[in-house]
Amino acid sequence: MANIQYVTKEGLDKLRAELDHLESVERPKISQQIAEARDKGDLSENAEYDAAKEAQGLLEMRISKIKDQVANSRVIDASQLDSSKVSILSSVKIKNTANGMEMKYTLVPETEADLSKGKISVNTPIAKGLLGKVVGDIAEVSLPNGMEMKFEILDIKID
Repeated sequence: MANIQYVTKEGLDKLRAELDHLESVERPKISQQIAEARDKGDLSENAEYDAAKEAQGLLEMRISKIKDQVANSRVIDASQLDSSKVSILSSVKIKNTANGMEMKYTLVPETEADLSKGKISVNTPIAKGLLGKVVGDIAEVSLPNGMEMKFEILDIKID
């Protein structure tokens, strides 16, 4: 059974670009390395050949994995999402009720998470606690270390 993965259009485009690069640039490069190593003689004692074959195997696994991801991806249409409550692709401004610190996160599919850009996976504890909440709600988040944190939802936008 296929494992459906929800992605943004940008995320799917990025996967397709990586797949194209691996197939059109990296695969021929490794084939060339194998040919050069083969030309050096005895393959039973040729470390260069073994390394190139190993790299080829890893590359083919990566290509296969990305092909599966692309085949099982479903693009999320942001225009169909309800902006009144927190959902995937929501940009949420929250305030920690304990210390008053305000933060802004965008909830994205796991494959597109990038904390340095404020994008967190919908599978993280904080995102799970925020999902379905509306402005003014208090989200109680259970952290993996057993602590409980409370966040007030200040604003919700879908970009």
